[in-house]
Amino acid sequence: MADIINACEQRILKTAADFPMLDLLTGWSNINSGSHNKTGLAHMAEALKQAFSILPATIEEVTLPSQSVISAEGQPIPPSTATHLHLTVRPKAPLQILLTGHFDTVFGENHTFNTVTYLDDETLGGPGVADMKGGLAVMLAALQAFEQHPEKDQLGYEIVLNSDEEIGSGSSASLLSQAAAGKTAAFTYEPSTLPDGTFASARPGSGNFSIVIKGLAAHAGRNIDQGRNAILAAADMALRLKAASCEGMTVNPAKIDGGGPNNIVPDNAVLRVNIRASTTEKMNLARDLLKKTIADISQDHSVTVTIYGQFGRPPKIISQKSKNLMALVENSCRDLGLTAQWKETGGVCDGNNISAMDVPVIDTMGVRGGSIHSAQEFMIIKSLGERAQLSALVLMRLLKEGGI
Repeated sequence: MADIINACEQRILKTAADFPMLDLLTGWSNINSGSHNKTGLAHMAEALKQAFSILPATIEEVTLPSQSVISAEGQPIPPSTATHLHLTVRPKAPLQILLTGHFDTVFGENHTFNTVTYLDDETLGGPGVADMKGGLAVMLAALQAFEQHPEKDQLGYEIVLNSDEEIGSGSSASLLSQAAAGKTAAFTYEPSTLPDGTFASARPGSGNFSIVIKGLAAHAGRNIDQGRNAILAAADMALRLKAASCEGMTVNPAKIDGGGPNNIVPDNAVLRVNIRASTTEKMNLARDLLKKTIADISQDHSVTVTIYGQFGRPPKIISQKSKNLMALVENSCRDLGLTAQWKETGGVCDGNNISAMDVPVIDTMGVRGGSIHSAQEFMIIKSLGERAQLSALVLMRLLKEGGI
């Protein structure tokens, strides 16, 4: 460590690194908490409440409605609910920050990738070890160490641990926005973008849309020309939207639901589309594109088109405040003997929603690892200590400087 880290800070950094993160992580990752596994999510929430109770926090469960889902038949399904954890520590302190993480994973209740294994002495494999139960362990280790700082009363924080990040944070978005409002800085514990520890900088916005097309059924032999083929209209729309992709705006037609027997002109289809936009201007361009394409398809195919969905993740833009926070993280990495590199990424996360509140956020403060969202997911074990110390040092420097 560099000489500029004083004795008090060194004690706190050692406490962070010595926290039993690996034991916690192993237990958490052996709990299946796929985004739709309500029982597993409840089990995981209880485990987190118990672990985070070592902090001087008010802990509450917050249950909020999820977004409506459109069925394969094009009908809105009434929203369900999701339950998240909200923790508050010293809400009256002059300096306030936000820390966020998610405890759902992409691995469903019956997925075969369901246990933690040591791949070698330096690497742990398992569901969520990197994305992002490892990050939750890092967050807790850093915070329990920071609580030993003699001037801790000058810094307060909120923590949001949500259960629906992997499916877009439709339920928790309002909680994230509320918690972010007025904060000096925020940290989200997604894994690094690369195994070498590279941090994410800018992110695009992301919107998910279900486009319902109603045509007219007819006999495929006797009167095919009297029908209005919804599948054909959906395919045409998918091609037109994809062709409109440009720099800063990408369109991914992902799925078409609908159709039926071969001898019937299909009268119903649902086109599922994801659009990513690098800026607010590109996001508005995408909205205009959707509006125009819907009008054109409706006219050209004589069908009725209804769109559901929205841009649930605004673009994450790098502001001057963001640059200041990035510099603080870079300097802290340097003084810990770590490297700090930044890379724009096409992925999205809760950092997008926090950034939209004009709060600078570093959203890859979690562990080093890779192959996330696959049965090859892994985490580099020594990164637990590295990243816990980094978070603890960043918190101490925010406290020392009174902000960014």
